[in-house]
Amino acid sequence: MHELPEETHTEIQRLSAAGDQRAAASQFAEALPLYWAAWDLLPEPKTQWEAATWILAAVGDANFLAGDYEAGRDNLSKAMHCPDAVGNPFLHLRLGQCQFELGASDRAVDELMRAYMGDGGKVFEGQDPKYLRFLQTKAKGVSPPKKPWQFWK
Repeated sequence: MHELPEETHTEIQRLSAAGDQRAAASQFAEALPLYWAAWDLLPEPKTQWEAATWILAAVGDANFLAGDYEAGRDNLSKAMHCPDAVGNPFLHLRLGQCQFELGASDRAVDELMRAYMGDGGKVFEGQDPKYLRFLQTKAKGVSPPKKPWQFWK
C-alpha cells in the first residue's frame, strides 16, 4: 500500500483533530466540514487509504451522535470499503446502531453481531443498553456485559 505524502498526512491529521475536538464538544455541525476537508485531501481512489477508514469513521460517528442515521449509515457503509474496516468492532457497532434506528432490523442484527463478535461485547460498554438488548433478542449466545448494572438500568 502506498503512503500519503507527509505534508498531506499532517494536514489530514490536523483537520481530523480539529473535527474531533468539536465532536467531543457535541458540535457535530462544526466537526463535519473539518472531516470532509480532510477527506478531500485524499488522492483518488480515496477508499484505498488507511486515513479514509478513520475519516469516514469519524464522519459516521458524528452523524450518529447528531441523530442523522441515514447519513451515518451511508458514510459507515462507505467506510467498509476502506482498509481494515471490515471486522472493526466500533465501525460495525455504529453501522448497526444506525440500521437499528432506521428500522432495518436484519441489517442491524448483522452489524451489531459483528461488533459483538469482534471484541466479546466490550464495544457496547457506555452505549445505550437498547442495542445489546435488541441483539440478545435476535441472536443466541449473546451474554450481558460483565457489569450488568452499567447497562440494564
